[in-house]
Amino acid sequence: MVVISSKRKTSVARAHAEKGSGKIMVNSSSLDIYQPELLRDYIKEPVLLADGLVDLSKINISVNVYGGGVSGRSDAIRSAIARALIDYTKNEVLLKKYIDYDRRLIVNDVRQTEEHKPSQSNKGPRHKRQKSYR
Repeated sequence: MVVISSKRKTSVARAHAEKGSGKIMVNSSSLDIYQPELLRDYIKEPVLLADGLVDLSKINISVNVYGGGVSGRSDAIRSAIARALIDYTKNEVLLKKYIDYDRRLIVNDVRQTEEHKPSQSNKGPRHKRQKSYR
């Protein structure tokens, strides 16, 4: 059994890969019912890339994700699944394929939103009062 975690913005995903029957679960429900559908296809990318290199019918992957919004969560899930497959199979060809396709599958994207500055609570981090010349 392999346990891998991944982060994106404020989302954290933990993936457990173990011998099984090919199920992929996200927060105790099947990936096939994950919403929105566009992000479901985005999450399935590491599985589709690994299809010819790894026998996915013998691996169960369970992902628990919390924090953040839908986009950050889907990025964290996607990265956790890719890392779990690599750690479980120890396949160097798969690692190279993931890096060539999209490096963010393996390496965390560490960008964060900029914090709001004092006295600009809801306007944004760099908002200034508009200057008037007349």
